[in-house]
Amino acid sequence: MPERPDTSHGFGRALVAVYAVFALAASARSIVQLIAEVDSDTVVPYVLSAFAGVVYILATAALALNRRRLALVTIGIELVGVLAVGIVSLVDEGLFPDETVWSDFGRGYGFVPLVLPFIGLWWLRRTRTAHQA
Repeated sequence: MPERPDTSHGFGRALVAVYAVFALAASARSIVQLIAEVDSDTVVPYVLSAFAGVVYILATAALALNRRRLALVTIGIELVGVLAVGIVSLVDEGLFPDETVWSDFGRGYGFVPLVLPFIGLWWLRRTRTAHQA
């Protein structure tokens, strides 16, 4: 049986690129927000955006370097984060007066933050070799 590609080859290159874009977008946005726009009502969403940025950075690196365990952990955190923040932001809109990457399940980003962890987990499973099962 031919060996499956590692996480950074084939479709994985496109996935790494998408994660890199979200790493840059979430990190840059949170830095600007934390420096220029922070007040007591907006600190939680901005810190969550910064956290999301760190998660995307780590997931990008893990996928690019075929660090499967780190990729699994960071993508799992991403999935839990987008689902939790998405639910909370819909239940209590006052907690998120400003949009974050994960608020409203990533509506401001075309719902890509909601779909991306599922694709990432699928790719990790798809590229798993027999000895990793």
